[in-house]
Amino acid sequence: MTDRPKFFDDLAGVAGGALSALSGLREEGEAMVRAQIDEAIRRLELVRRDEMEAAMAMASTARAGQEAAEARLAELTTRLAALEARVAALETPPAAEGGGPGMIV
Repeated sequence: MTDRPKFFDDLAGVAGGALSALSGLREEGEAMVRAQIDEAIRRLELVRRDEMEAAMAMASTARAGQEAAEARLAELTTRLAALEARVAALETPPAAEGGGPGMIV
């Protein structure tokens, strides 16, 4: 009685085939669920984490550029005001000189 009956061999073959079929069904089901989730995310206009991190990095770079531009603008505004003050001082005639209007010579 060392030989197994053919029934058990057939049963083992059917069980093995069923397990491989179930494994394939599981993988197909996971792919379908993943596709539905991706579609729901697309419809909700949600973004993935890596896309959000890239947008945040771009915003950070833009913020740093804006702050640098604002600092440069403040510096140039200060320099322009100083130059305008110097030009105004050069264009104003001294009050002590004679010959102005209303003066009797």
